[in-house]
Amino acid sequence: MDKQEVRKLVTDQRIEVVRLFFSDVLGRLKGLNITAAELDRAMDEGIPFDGSSIEGFVRIEESDLVAVPSVSSFRIFPFSSGGAKSGFFMCDVVYPDGRPLPFCPRNVLQRTIDKAKSMGFDTYYVGPELEYFYFRDDRSTENVDSSGYFDVLPLDATADSREASLSALRQMGMKMEASHHEVAPGQHEIDFRYAEAIQMADQVMVSRLVVKQIARAHGLYASFMPKPVAGINGSGMHVHQSLFSKGNNAFYSAEDPFNLSGVGRGYTAGILAHAREMTMVTNQWVNSYKRLVPGFEAPVYVCWGRVNRSALVRVPAFSKGKAESCRIEYRAPDPGTNPYLAFAVMLAAGLDGIRRGLTLGDPAEKDIYHMSAADRESLKIECLPGDLHSAAGLAASSEVVRSALGDELLDKLVANKREEWDRFRTQVTDYEIKTYFPEL
Repeated sequence: MDKQEVRKLVTDQRIEVVRLFFSDVLGRLKGLNITAAELDRAMDEGIPFDGSSIEGFVRIEESDLVAVPSVSSFRIFPFSSGGAKSGFFMCDVVYPDGRPLPFCPRNVLQRTIDKAKSMGFDTYYVGPELEYFYFRDDRSTENVDSSGYFDVLPLDATADSREASLSALRQMGMKMEASHHEVAPGQHEIDFRYAEAIQMADQVMVSRLVVKQIARAHGLYASFMPKPVAGINGSGMHVHQSLFSKGNNAFYSAEDPFNLSGVGRGYTAGILAHAREMTMVTNQWVNSYKRLVPGFEAPVYVCWGRVNRSALVRVPAFSKGKAESCRIEYRAPDPGTNPYLAFAVMLAAGLDGIRRGLTLGDPAEKDIYHMSAADRESLKIECLPGDLHSAAGLAASSEVVRSALGDELLDKLVANKREEWDRFRTQVTDYEIKTYFPEL
């Protein structure tokens, strides 16, 4: 879509409000609204705003920033808000002189993609599996159904909301390969068809908004919190990924027993080598580490496999003759991540593996959850960090994460996460009162 097509669409559809969306460094959707009369100015010049109060952006003395719409990202919401029909752009954030803001997550991902292009890779494709929960409201985690994996109507009381969300996303041009009820009560999953990474990160940001909006219209509350309920599975966002060069899948080899080329093997080795360091980005909340524990289908052990769903990285099978489907699946991220930064650090880790010619070891095809600690140690299988504090320390000392995010952004993120950890560790929880108060 170009500027002329956007103008015509806004006129023909009688769009009254145009929203300019962008992400702060934590992956929270921010934005401002303009009227349709301001559309040309927005597309030609961008819209200035005060960035000093946006998490991780700029200081008060350098607060002026500009939201520049990505014209091709324009979409129309298939529902009205406050009675007005609206459309939106995803935006890059720049300084008034046009320089890209280094703390804008969209710009961070673009920088990393540019590095991939300099190595001969035209396109970085990703396909996330987005899991989330429906609850009665935003004040409790009361279950809204008792359904399980792949259950269908009439057992699935939340199917109407999910299907309405899928319909809305399709009307906005997004392509999904599947959707279904997940293992836990009230838990659902949307599997996106792979797309270029920035486009996909835009889709994840908007999808979280749309799912929440439609859930509210159905009298429900949708949550992308990684572990909202103790004792049942948390929500993940497994990310399928591949690199293409000159229209061909650079991960594919017909000769390899796993169909992974040297590029695919190096990329996977890089992901595994830097998995612990990038966990703070892919799993950025204190609550993320309540999901990353053995026994609830969450991957915590740093290894790879073909059919082994306890492995951190999986190489999914695909139909013969479908070389474009050759990919790896990184299973650690959760739906609370900033997708721009998560895709950026995964790509940076994979590129480092290719650049350095890292060797991919043998796959682990046994259930790692049931291995003894001694067996895991003998196989040199490490574990992801067990809490946000540990993850922040690993990220702070990572050259790969630092190269992807930049010094200032990484330092800001680490400081933010350490503050979050300090707030958490000074709380006295219900568990502690119930466990220790009667005895001590």
